[in-house]
Amino acid sequence: MMKIFTTQLIGHLNRIQDQEEMNIEDSARLLAQALIGEGKLYIYGYKELHGVVLEAMASSEPLEKAEALLDENGQVKELSQEDRVLLFTYRSTDEEAMSIAKALSDQGIQLVGVSALIKNAESGLDSITDLHIDAKLRQPLIPDEDGERYGFPALMTSLYVFYALSFTIKEILHEYEDELL
Repeated sequence: MMKIFTTQLIGHLNRIQDQEEMNIEDSARLLAQALIGEGKLYIYGYKELHGVVLEAMASSEPLEKAEALLDENGQVKELSQEDRVLLFTYRSTDEEAMSIAKALSDQGIQLVGVSALIKNAESGLDSITDLHIDAKLRQPLIPDEDGERYGFPALMTSLYVFYALSFTIKEILHEYEDELL
């Protein structure tokens, strides 16, 4: 099972790298604007994807000026036009993430969404956010003998996208600092 899981997971990560490279770079530029300026980077992760928020804020390499989007009561914090938001959710059609994105977009807050793009959906996170990165994980990875599937590593694929964004943001910030010198 682990060999199948590993092969499938690596395939997903490779598809993200190959197919989402430009979206990752564009998204990192948008998010870096807050870090270069007076803004903050607010991050939201749906359910266990909140692990991305913890990684951004409390890891051994925290992301500069990163904060959780939700306060202690589960309410969206007060944001300014200089702030940027990074939203992680399973699928582009997740109602909670779409609702948060819509409310922030209506306030003029720029957003990046990360989710598995559900094709042929009437609307989705990709149509609300300024930029969207397809996490590619639409179903569990391992088929069992009954035709059911299991092994849905949404946090792993989300962390992969987070690190791709984080590394690109750091490169952008270094380039910006070098230009100032």
